[in-house]
Amino acid sequence: MNNQDQALIFELSTPGRIGYSLPEMDVPELDLTSLLPEEYLRDEEPSLPEVSELDIMRHYTALSRRNHGVDSGFYPLGSCTMKYNPKMNENVARYNGFVHIHPLQDESSVQGALELLYDLQQHLKEITGMDEVTLQPAAGAHGEWTGLMLIRAFHEANGDINRTKVIVPDSAHGTNPASATIAGFETITVKSDEKGLVDLEDLRRVIGEDTAALMLTNPNTLGLFEENILEMAEIVHNAGGKLYYDGANLNAVLSKARPGDMGFDVVHLNLHKTFTGPHGGGGPGSGPVGVKVDLIPFLPKPVIEKQGSEYVLDYNRPQSIGRVKPYYGNFGINVRAYTYIRSMGPDGLKAVTENAVLNANYMMRRLAEYYDLPFDKHCKHEFVLSGRRQKKLGVRTLDIAKRLLDFGYHPPTIYFPLNVEECIMIEPTETESKETLDAFIEAMIQIAKEAEENPEIVQEAPHTTVVSRLDETTAARKPILKYQKAE
Repeated sequence: MNNQDQALIFELSTPGRIGYSLPEMDVPELDLTSLLPEEYLRDEEPSLPEVSELDIMRHYTALSRRNHGVDSGFYPLGSCTMKYNPKMNENVARYNGFVHIHPLQDESSVQGALELLYDLQQHLKEITGMDEVTLQPAAGAHGEWTGLMLIRAFHEANGDINRTKVIVPDSAHGTNPASATIAGFETITVKSDEKGLVDLEDLRRVIGEDTAALMLTNPNTLGLFEENILEMAEIVHNAGGKLYYDGANLNAVLSKARPGDMGFDVVHLNLHKTFTGPHGGGGPGSGPVGVKVDLIPFLPKPVIEKQGSEYVLDYNRPQSIGRVKPYYGNFGINVRAYTYIRSMGPDGLKAVTENAVLNANYMMRRLAEYYDLPFDKHCKHEFVLSGRRQKKLGVRTLDIAKRLLDFGYHPPTIYFPLNVEECIMIEPTETESKETLDAFIEAMIQIAKEAEENPEIVQEAPHTTVVSRLDETTAARKPILKYQKAE
């Protein structure tokens, strides 16, 4: 950004201009010197900008237009399911009966809210094939940790205190080993085979009497379905371990396959992804956890139950791992997910999977001619390309991502999973039209041709954004966290 842009956007202050209008105070003005120690009082007025209301509105509106979100553009971030959030969900979440209640109210006065939560649990049980669900966890990683704590509590209750290791694939989401570590486990990596799936022989090698669980997502992070999942479940269960399902990719199998039928004992769901809770900017989230029957006693308390015609919060859970979040979960996101499930119905959820898989395979096949395709097979909801071909021409995957900004697209996930060189992971989701997919494909094809014919234009991208390419290392190590007026 040049100095002239800074002046136009930030240096708007002119003495005497006011951007607010407050009524006269109808209470006595407080004497701050009687409330605060003298060393905490200012000697002079703060230097704040003086701008008109119109200027301040235009300033923040202009800034908001620089943000990228699913409502403003294509957002093909692999494994994050950044899809459209239906506005009907937002309307329902804003009903007076939902927004004007408090979690400390007596149960008798919030029966409608408790009924919704209980009903949501029943839907999630059916969708996942689990025996019980808790809605407490506040996000996906929080759900992972909760599920692992349930597994830990189960083993300890059975006197199996030496099960201290959790196995994760080399293609796993980064939160998997992190959650296992925070839950007090040691993580062990199992390799992928030449097909991009869990290597069964390596799994047999690393599993043992010290194994607490194997963490998987299915389809995996490469967008490939673990076709040997039943055999893997047998290996884990025969060793006395539990099988944990990372639900980040559940939108690839909705109404087609259930984790519980694959042999999983614990599953967490990302309601803020698969079930359309707003997720841009990192939250808010909701990460419910479902379990098979032998893990039910350890669920976080309170548990929402139905007794006759009444809905109650059951705190009498002596083996519970305890509360994992204040109150009963991120209620607003749960309302949005419930609205989505009820409005879609079984056929709609099945269509989600069918369209997500169709879109991903369409994009993969059209781009395979221009980028390396590490696993040339039918994918599910997402797929990975490799920029190895472009790297030989001096263009890195990072350059490709930066160049996409010039076309108005949020870049896909890059350099992950780690077992694919120069990885580009793309998830189109089911909500995008063929026209949007085609436009993104054409942008990717143009970038591939530029890498061959004019690599400098890609290496120096982006060219049209407000800020050019940043020094990301310096930005991470020496972040500038507040605006400072240029002298």
